[in-house]
Amino acid sequence: MSKFKKNRGKASPEVSTASLPDIIFMLLFFFMVVTVLRDAELKVEIETPRATELTKLEKKSLVNYIYVGAPVEKYKKEYGTKARIQLGDKFASLSDIPLFLEQHRSKVPEAQHGGIKSSLRIDKGVTMGIVADTKTALRKAGQLLINYSAKKKES
Repeated sequence: MSKFKKNRGKASPEVSTASLPDIIFMLLFFFMVVTVLRDAELKVEIETPRATELTKLEKKSLVNYIYVGAPVEKYKKEYGTKARIQLGDKFASLSDIPLFLEQHRSKVPEAQHGGIKSSLRIDKGVTMGIVADTKTALRKAGQLLINYSAKKKES
């Protein structure tokens, strides 16, 4: 008499997991592309000075960083406590600066060579002698765009 039947034990359809690997690989590639790895391990102590008039660097891929400061505790036995220059991941001398700049230029497209800047991250306790020598070595190597890194002064 009844036209409608009771649904006994109605089973829900299974969730398809066929697209799950695709989603996982898309997330993996996304995080691989977005994640920025640290370029260099700091081997010198850097406490940049504070300033009020700061401008933000644009196109950070065109910037090479030169660190000047006393070696961190881990390297003081080997390199002493005198201020040192760090290029990339290693301690360097002034004569290594032209090669460092040329290696950076080779990674940048030729059309953008005019926009390459050197950013000096110098500890505020460093004497001006090594800073002046570094600037002179940069000038001799043809690097005329120089930036000094600083932190914003608290008002």
